Amino acid sequence: MTKHRRYHTVIMKQNTQSGELNPLVIPLVLLLIIALGTSAFGIWSYLQYTAQRDNVEGIVAGEVATAKQQQQEEDQKVFAEREKEPYRQFVGPDDLGRVEFSYPKTWSAYVNKGGRGGNYEAIFHPNRVHPVSDRQPYALRVVVQPRSYETIVNSYRGKVDQGQLRSDAATINGFNGVRLTGKLSEQVPNGTIVLFKVRDKTLSFTTESSEFFPDFNNIILENLRFNP
Repeated sequence: MTKHRRYHTVIMKQNTQSGELNPLVIPLVLLLIIALGTSAFGIWSYLQYTAQRDNVEGIVAGEVATAKQQQQEEDQKVFAEREKEPYRQFVGPDDLGRVEFSYPKTWSAYVNKGGRGGNYEAIFHPNRVHPVSDRQPYALRVVVQPRSYETIVNSYRGKVDQGQLRSDAATINGFNGVRLTGKLSEQVPNGTIVLFKVRDKTLSFTTESSEFFPDFNNIILENLRFNP
């Protein structure tokens, strides 16, 4: 082999060796890619976990706050009901049937013995009775009026026929009467009046707001007594 050919061979080997890829490069690149992917996945997973944790904590906190609010409202209702006891006793005049019933001690009473048309009227409302007015809805109005039971019942017939009032027979503690529920007037769109006959007069119990229906039914009427 000539000197020129040996030199050419050496140059070819050097070029070949310089163009070969180091066998460690590929594993290193793969490891780098895997490491970067793992890191990215870890960061993404952590962000997802943090978001879900905060979301769950927010939901739990909201539910706890709602539960506390509901419990406070229930406690307030229980307290308000307990404050009504012991009940007070109302007794009307003997010549007007001696009407008797119980009412919450948190209610105030106002008695108007000489009302319109000679009516005997007693008005009850929580805390205090506001100035007497047809436009003021009260928890309870008790009226004895010198008109016959039939006349008073018939005076509501038009509203019953129009569907503004519902009429039902009522028997309370052995006393027979009629209950009218619905629009009693423009000022009382949702009330209840119960009418009874007392000799030649008419006794009426009225609650002018649905807010007081439970007390009206469970306390007032439940303890009602009078001389028919």
